[in-house]
Amino acid sequence: MAHQKNNANIRPLGDSALVIQLGDGISPATHERVKNLSNLLEKEPFTGLIESVPSYNSLTIYYNPVAVYYSSSDKELSSPYKKVSAFILALLDKLGTSEISEQRLITIPVLYGGEFGPDLEYVANYHGISVEEVIQIHSSNDYLVYMIGFAPGFPFMGGMDERIATPRKDSPRLAITPGSVGIAGKQTGIYPLETPGGWQIIGRTPLDLFLPELSPPSLLQSGDRIRYVPITLEEYAAYKEMKQ
Repeated sequence: MAHQKNNANIRPLGDSALVIQLGDGISPATHERVKNLSNLLEKEPFTGLIESVPSYNSLTIYYNPVAVYYSSSDKELSSPYKKVSAFILALLDKLGTSEISEQRLITIPVLYGGEFGPDLEYVANYHGISVEEVIQIHSSNDYLVYMIGFAPGFPFMGGMDERIATPRKDSPRLAITPGSVGIAGKQTGIYPLETPGGWQIIGRTPLDLFLPELSPPSLLQSGDRIRYVPITLEEYAAYKEMKQ
């Protein structure tokens, strides 16, 4: 059973989670509502809350159904899903007066092309522009991290110029080097770990995105603003040396 309020749609996800859909497509305005709700939930959690996971236009909430069930004596809200839904519906009324946390601006150094960006020339040829133009366009925008997913620490970023938007590869690579910066459609992102993947790889950053010794273990977080800065091979080597 779904619930609707304030242009939001709530639906169950199994017996211990629910999804709050706050809009369609990819837009900063919708994502601001997602982050706003996530921040409110962090400040005002309900008994039994386990985790909330933001995405482009929705927030998934995981909860302990037993803890939720015994947290209230309201007999009209007989199921954990109904209780959590009622809590979220009340929280949605506060979205208009709450404030999103200040966004971080994080600079990501990138060595473009060559063995570090094997698909850079393909992206340039696909659009009929030069390699230098692809680099200039890709490093001219600030990008919004909409969500972390797919692999630990993998940031999905929106805001890329359509002049370099390029489809995924027809045949994904079996292993992509950590730090690889890629393009998939209108998105850009960075592979934090060695994983298979079909994004067009145009460069690599010397920074580590997955930091298991920290909490949270991701350098980037949903809501961050990212700025790519081109670097030379010598600068890339210097960054690597500093980490040792």
